[in-house]
Amino acid sequence: MIDANKYAIKCFQDEAKAILDMIPNLTDDFSKAVDLIYNCKGRFVITGVGKSGHIGAKIAATLASTGTPTFFVNPLDAYHGDLGVFTPDDVVMAISYSGQTDELLRFIPLLLDRNIPIIGVSGNPNSLLAQYSVCHLNVYVDREADALNLAPTSSTTATLAMGDALACALEKVRHFKAADFAQFHPGGSLGRRLLSRVKDFMVSTNLPIVHPDQKISDTIIEISKTKQGIAVALDNNKIAGVVTDGDVRRAMYDKQDRFFDLTVKEIMSTNPKTISENAKLSLAGEMMREYNIHSLIVVDDNFRFVGVIDSFSCL
Repeated sequence: MIDANKYAIKCFQDEAKAILDMIPNLTDDFSKAVDLIYNCKGRFVITGVGKSGHIGAKIAATLASTGTPTFFVNPLDAYHGDLGVFTPDDVVMAISYSGQTDELLRFIPLLLDRNIPIIGVSGNPNSLLAQYSVCHLNVYVDREADALNLAPTSSTTATLAMGDALACALEKVRHFKAADFAQFHPGGSLGRRLLSRVKDFMVSTNLPIVHPDQKISDTIIEISKTKQGIAVALDNNKIAGVVTDGDVRRAMYDKQDRFFDLTVKEIMSTNPKTISENAKLSLAGEMMREYNIHSLIVVDDNFRFVGVIDSFSCL
């Protein structure tokens, strides 16, 4: 029988060393990152691809449960409509151990164009990600814990520890107490999601409404009305479809010559996901996770369009 315990002990030791070795690499950029997140007037968004994405999602969950509203966005989704959720008031933390991940780097300029500050997390302070960032958190490790020095082990542990350090620091800055923590767990936000209805949190005024025969140029204005990044096409007060800012960008790319002659019905999705205004808020969150979308069309008992609910409202 193989003595597997010795391999476990070696892994623990290597990963513990990787975390402790980050201490000398800690700079004033960590304090700058905490200040940026604490003073963020919009949303704090974490992004990353692959293993970094999984770690980012966990960090987002930790921050959200300790008083910092945070959510995770896969940069690949941003190319298909999710970019509309970002505003200049947001702050983004981008994670890539190499700092050179192509999918992430192609997403960064889209954020910079909106003047969104970026906190970079990588093991390479000279990487392109570090150069794009207003502050950089160094999670460099000497080697991975696996025998081949290939699988993300020590590096992902170090990144996770950096996320925990941010959460701990922000707890102190916010004077976060045990009573506050309870509000984000059963009886608090969880209870709110289980008991509250969609109609209590949906956007129901200044709704982005277009007609299927309306020109794309007018549609762009309607989409810009709200932070949801969508417009609902109504025909005789019935939902005919939905257009996202991703649909508009794809149409602009695919049909450049006749883009401004296009109508809503030529690019809209005709089977948008809807939810009843009387449905529980928890169901809205489950549906958005299941379909990997960030907004739902809200309807009344007669299936009339009455509002929009987004994933931020379900946190």
